Amino acid sequence: MTTIAITGSTGHVGGLVARSLAPLPQRLVVRDASRAPALDGAEIVEASYSDAAAAVSALDGVDLLFMVSAAEAVDRRAQHRSFIAAAAAAGVKHIVYTSFFGADPEAVFTLGRDHADAELAIRESGLAFTILRDNFYSDLLPYFADDAGVIRGPAGEGSVAAVARADVADVVVAILRDPAAHENQIYELTGPESLTLHEVAARAGAALGRALTYQPETVEEARESRAHYGAEPWQMDAWVSTYTAIADGEVSRVTDDVRRITGADARTIEAAIAASS
Repeated sequence: MTTIAITGSTGHVGGLVARSLAPLPQRLVVRDASRAPALDGAEIVEASYSDAAAAVSALDGVDLLFMVSAAEAVDRRAQHRSFIAAAAAAGVKHIVYTSFFGADPEAVFTLGRDHADAELAIRESGLAFTILRDNFYSDLLPYFADDAGVIRGPAGEGSVAAVARADVADVVVAILRDPAAHENQIYELTGPESLTLHEVAARAGAALGRALTYQPETVEEARESRAHYGAEPWQMDAWVSTYTAIADGEVSRVTDDVRRITGADARTIEAAIAASS
């Protein structure tokens, strides 16, 4: 029997995956065991991405690993590389990784560069892989709005083919149930349409029963309007480039990979919001 390990089960996507797999045997790799979901068939082990020894121990005997990308951090690339190396050292055979749509060393969205580095590390590891290049998450876009219901940023009139987190989880579950069919494949996961932030605000607002609007900013205005947070430069770059990636067209393309893998149409933004509530 294939031994499956799941990371991120205390978060949204990883939690959906773990719950969907239960009661199949699975190993939940978490930083804090007290936060792990209690699921039939699940074994809980503690390890962080940056603790190589703990990660090797946690992944010992694992054949198939679902690796949710690490939380945004200045040392995110090092965390990813440490955990991928641990997976290889532990004898993992196949890794499924949540990357980003358009991951590239020169991606406009700065965090997309981190994902490109993780993809490279996976290829260098020699492991079989399935890379899921997720677009921005459609059910999170409404929460870019401030307390006044305004989404502000330098996205211009660009559009985004954002994907539902529930669809990403459904894709992962389908792959984990039949990993051989998806070995060494890269999938680009999007929603069914590409929307401007004006359209996102109108439709998401209606779905939430809240008045939302989009107000374009210049890059300079975006930095100024966020300066009071006191964010580190890398974090500010990530925030602002979320919008410039939309303006640049980097995240506008629609694919049918969700349907090809799951057999179901990708969720609209309204359905995505309903699924996450």
